[in-house]
Amino acid sequence: MTTSSDEKLPFLMDLQTNSKADEIQALRAEFEKQSAPGNRVIPQTKFDLAYTLIKSSFKKDQEEGLKLLHELYKEHPARRRECLYYLSIGNYKLAQYVEARKFNEILLQMEPRNAQSLRLRDLIDSKVRSDGMIGIAIVGGLVASVVAVGFAMLGGKRK
Repeated sequence: MTTSSDEKLPFLMDLQTNSKADEIQALRAEFEKQSAPGNRVIPQTKFDLAYTLIKSSFKKDQEEGLKLLHELYKEHPARRRECLYYLSIGNYKLAQYVEARKFNEILLQMEPRNAQSLRLRDLIDSKVRSDGMIGIAIVGGLVASVVAVGFAMLGGKRK
């Protein structure tokens, strides 16, 4: 089996692998410990939890991961680059392609030659085209069904 250079990019692993429940549980426990009164959440802890959550196979976890990434983006300007990238990945996984594209394009404005972001843009575009064609086929099928039922009803009334 041959592998393309694209398959070696880390983001494909982010899209193809899921976090394990024990990983999420351990990171969540550390995050909650740091969130306790009198403590301070270390940005890396928050990022690690967000990253692990967006890699989850559960939509609720992925949405929570995006929420944490949004907070990090606002609170820690030095982390914006990585937040933008993983906001793109998380939104892609949730099939929120407009949002995924928005965050990815902001990152590409900062780093126009970023190979991961360029490839992610291609994946987003491909998915939008693919889903758009599926949507068109579904709508076309529904229209054809309605027309067929309409003709059947009209044909039955003419007798």
